[in-house]
Amino acid sequence: MTRVALVTGAGQGMGRAVASRLSALGAHVAVNDLNPETAEETAASLALAISVPGDVTDKASVETIVSKARDELGPVDILVNNAGILFPTRVEEISEEEWDRVIAVNLRATFLCSQAVLAGMREGRWGRIVNFSSTAGKSVSTIGGAHYTAAKAGILGFTRHLSHEVAADGITVNAVCPGLIDTEMVQSTIPPETVQAYAEGFPIPRLGQPTEVADLVAFLTSDEASYITGASLDINGGDLTI
Repeated sequence: MTRVALVTGAGQGMGRAVASRLSALGAHVAVNDLNPETAEETAASLALAISVPGDVTDKASVETIVSKARDELGPVDILVNNAGILFPTRVEEISEEEWDRVIAVNLRATFLCSQAVLAGMREGRWGRIVNFSSTAGKSVSTIGGAHYTAAKAGILGFTRHLSHEVAADGITVNAVCPGLIDTEMVQSTIPPETVQAYAEGFPIPRLGQPTEVADLVAFLTSDEASYITGASLDINGGDLTI
């Protein structure tokens, strides 16, 4: 059975890698990004995909995104809440506007997108929701500020709670917690020499690759992961060990 996947923040980085991996596995993919150009670039590179750009922090925009995906591809079976932003601002320098924006893109968007697809998943008695948290959600952000750490911790709490609400409907809800991954966001936030210094300090002394994260997400969205829900899976090269 062909599945329909909606991936947010898929214009670059881990989101684009996830969209590509799910497409390669046969899913029809709705590619979301705030930037219409990058969303279209990702969609154009996939076998069967559409671009659904829009602001996932806005409820009306999210409803439009999900409606377009449903109308053109079918009901959304797989939701990957990947959209995120970070700033390395220290607490005493964070403005209210910056705090609200980071919480909105990382946490509120995860809630809004999940809420928007649940009715269709319940009707189909099958669904996979994968939320992007971070090692920051379990510890402290390597390069982001307190607002990023707070948002990613909130995603873990939301994941646990939602998984309990929808498990009986055939829907699993899990979180992935990447460490420092070689993405445009990381490279644009800290200097190359700092990136290298962090990488050399990890037990596996390198940055993770977006494709490695995409493989983990692909597993969580598969039938083989049907007994995994409410979980958070680390992928960080041993930076955070338990």
